[in-house]
Amino acid sequence: MPASSVGNDVDIDIGALFASLWRNKLRILVGSLLLTALAFLLMSLVSPKYRAETRILIETGESVFTRPANQQADDRPVLDQEGIKSQVELIGSSDLLKRVIVKLDLAKNPELSAGAEPSALSRLFGAVGIGNNPDEETRDDYILQSVRDRLLVYNVAASRVIVIQFSSKDPALAASVANAIADEYVATQQSAKSRANTDAAGWLQPEIADLSQRVKDAEAKVAAYRGSSDLLIGQNNAVLATQQLSELSTELSRVRANRAASEASAQSVRAALAKGAPVETLPAVMASPLIQRLRERQVQLNNNIADLSASLLSGHPRIRALRSQLADLNNQIRLEARKVLGSLEAEAETARLRESQLTSSLNELKEQSSKAGEEEVELRALEREATAQRQLLESYLTRYREASSRTDRGYLPADARIFSRADRPIEPYFPKKIPMTIAAFVASLLLLSIITLLRALFSGQALRPASPQAVVAEETTAPATVRSIPEQVPPVVVEPAQPTAQPVAPLAADIREIPEEHALPEVKEQPPELDTPAVEAPAEAPAIPTGHSGIANVATRLMASGAARAVVVSPEGDEASALTILLVRELADRGVRVILVDMTGSGEIGRSMLDDKNLPGITNLLVSEKHFSDVIHPDHYSQAEIIPLGNHDPAKAMQSVGRLPMILNALQSAYDLVVVDAGPATVVELKHLLADGTELILGVVDPDDPDVAATAKAVYDAKLLEPELLTPFEKEHLRLDSGRIVRSA
Repeated sequence: MPASSVGNDVDIDIGALFASLWRNKLRILVGSLLLTALAFLLMSLVSPKYRAETRILIETGESVFTRPANQQADDRPVLDQEGIKSQVELIGSSDLLKRVIVKLDLAKNPELSAGAEPSALSRLFGAVGIGNNPDEETRDDYILQSVRDRLLVYNVAASRVIVIQFSSKDPALAASVANAIADEYVATQQSAKSRANTDAAGWLQPEIADLSQRVKDAEAKVAAYRGSSDLLIGQNNAVLATQQLSELSTELSRVRANRAASEASAQSVRAALAKGAPVETLPAVMASPLIQRLRERQVQLNNNIADLSASLLSGHPRIRALRSQLADLNNQIRLEARKVLGSLEAEAETARLRESQLTSSLNELKEQSSKAGEEEVELRALEREATAQRQLLESYLTRYREASSRTDRGYLPADARIFSRADRPIEPYFPKKIPMTIAAFVASLLLLSIITLLRALFSGQALRPASPQAVVAEETTAPATVRSIPEQVPPVVVEPAQPTAQPVAPLAADIREIPEEHALPEVKEQPPELDTPAVEAPAEAPAIPTGHSGIANVATRLMASGAARAVVVSPEGDEASALTILLVRELADRGVRVILVDMTGSGEIGRSMLDDKNLPGITNLLVSEKHFSDVIHPDHYSQAEIIPLGNHDPAKAMQSVGRLPMILNALQSAYDLVVVDAGPATVVELKHLLADGTELILGVVDPDDPDVAATAKAVYDAKLLEPELLTPFEKEHLRLDSGRIVRSA
């Protein structure tokens, strides 16, 4: 594109602008060298400054062997970011810096005390009472401020490292001050710990003496109360009465269980004797040794009777004798069972008497235990008080011993460590002569170049007058010089009955919305000298009366019809296609949102309306190589927009020609009118471009051209839309009559 628009008075000549740099190259170079030399001279006159750096790490100074017994490893003090910032402020405090000044005798240093010495005029004014007479304190304040101005203390981000930097003209002084400040900071921490230990020992000593007396008194009260209340301690640290009560309760439970068992056994024997039931099977009876022997004899007699009954009658004397013995044996068993019953009853009675005695003793012990419990509550309170006093005393004694031992041994580790001491710097940090000299040369070179460019621009040497008339004349006469369509390149239109080589993608997935930057603004005024195209009529055309069907008339009819698409067929090639450019610009000047699609095959329309001859266009859009925003370009001489032929191979683009209807429909939804110049398209090809709401236009430069007549006849025979004639002549009436172009007066 040109450097400015057509309506400007002058354009900037970029070549002349940068040629001024080449013409003045010697002046720029010499000036840059002089400025660089001046900068180097000034830096040489500046006294070099050196910077020394000391680094301190904030960490606990206690080791695992010297840490107090009641302090765990996780309890060691670790400062947070606020604590680190506090330590930074402590290092830069006035008290610490004053101690460093005294330690290093910085008051006698000429560099630091240069501003502290009052001038002769100040002394004179002070002597006569005008102004303040500088005293020693004021001088110290000047030196302190001088040290503070050269000092930089900061915390390294995301760490517990504190950096101390000191700047001076003397490298030895810079290193010594930085190290002295770090040493004084560590000594200050140790002094603070020593003072804390001394204060703690001084406070703990009287507290320990007082606690010792209170522990002694509390333990004496415990012993006296235990003796007066007769609270004797038995096993398991329990009161003797409570222990006896527990043992007696256990014995009473055992006696009651024995009594119950004896009564149950006696009751079962008594019931068996009363019913005459065999008693030899009862557990209490079977436990008697005599019953066991009688039972064995009984079993033996029963066996003998059974054996003899097999060979003797029941009345046999021997059997009768055995049965008599068995009856006596049963009587003996029952008699022995009554003795067992009496023994059980006696045992139960004894258990009842024992239970009664134990119950009486238990009641007495309950009273004693209740009284002992009340006294034990008071005793435990006294013991708790004595225990608390004793534990506090032991804690104080432990702390006092630790504080005393650390103070006596001088072991007071600081919570900071100097891990990088300042060394004497070798190179100054200011000025950096070589980098600053290079920077001065580059800056001076750039500054002088800018001054030279501005001088050429404001003096008019880099400006050239614009020529809008020549540009318009070249554009309007373009159809006379446009080449005809090459025979080897077919026009980009729809071929009849040609299947696509690739399946056509749906519109929603392939065509994007037209971007807003291509929207046409509202036309405020009509551009001059564009309503009447300067196309010269053929020499052989006869003179025809006024009244015509020209470009303006075609534009009016298109706007009145409300058509969304206009297809222009140009049988005469690029000469007739130039009329399409004038028609589109006429519509754009009238405020119509119009876009021109170049499908002539030669691409001369796009080259005439655009400066760049290799822009992407409709062929790139057909093969999905570009998007709508990439192929739509604005016309430089109107508000119209154009989609040129593109830089893709037209033959390969024809394989995806099935996408063309979708592309045109998408353009119709974004513009008021879509104009398609199909070039010398055939009737079969035009059928695929015509749709509802489409106007067909026939571009005519020479009405007697045989190609024009053949195209008009073919359109009529194919019964397509009645075409509108697009002609540049203003004094001629042309009309179509049965497919023939005729002139009418």
